[in-house]
Amino acid sequence: MITTIYIIILLYFILGGIGFYFINRRKEKEIVRKSWTKFIVYFFIIHILFFSIVINPVAFKWLATLIVSGSATELFRLFRRAKYTEKTFFLISVLMFSILAFGFMIYSTLDKEVILFAFLILSIFDAFSQISGQLWGNKKIAPEISPNKTVGGTVGGSIFAIFSSILMKGLYNNSWTMAVVLAFGIVVFAFLGDILASLYKRKFGVKDYSHLIPGHGGVLDRFDSLIAGGAWVALFVYGANIL
Repeated sequence: MITTIYIIILLYFILGGIGFYFINRRKEKEIVRKSWTKFIVYFFIIHILFFSIVINPVAFKWLATLIVSGSATELFRLFRRAKYTEKTFFLISVLMFSILAFGFMIYSTLDKEVILFAFLILSIFDAFSQISGQLWGNKKIAPEISPNKTVGGTVGGSIFAIFSSILMKGLYNNSWTMAVVLAFGIVVFAFLGDILASLYKRKFGVKDYSHLIPGHGGVLDRFDSLIAGGAWVALFVYGANIL
């Protein structure tokens, strides 16, 4: 099953690479370079996380801890750079982040198959939202908060993600209906997590949280949707067990 999943991932990357080729073929060289840098770095990030889950889930727990720690550091750094203004907004943001981060850490302790299922759905949604957005994204959702978020991109990414949940439902070990519900929640939380992270940046007047990850920005720029989506998975799994 894992081998089949990995083949699907590679096929998606090939499809994404083809999409990036058509997107970039008429753009300036510097823009093309940045776009491919982002694509290649994303390829390595996905593989590091994928194999950490598959080979040794404990490694993923450590990576999850680093992601949360790095994200929290970036939140505080922007607050400090703004000379500790917007205190109420900062405290509310920290509270929301803490709740999501707590859920994400619980997610990192779930069964390996559930972690992998959710991670792949998140990655597919994120990747194909960007590709679909650049190909068909004309109408922006929240231009003042997240200028790159479009209706076409979000819908395209959601379709790919939810369709993929049916293909990979064997990982979740449940009915395809439950797999789709779980995937839909992942998409919604990932989208909202991204929007909230963007809102925080705009409030403090920056484009990226940092320049740590080439082509992506900071830790929270790259993993905001993973943290929020993972929190939903933890809530869904434990809620289903209680019910």
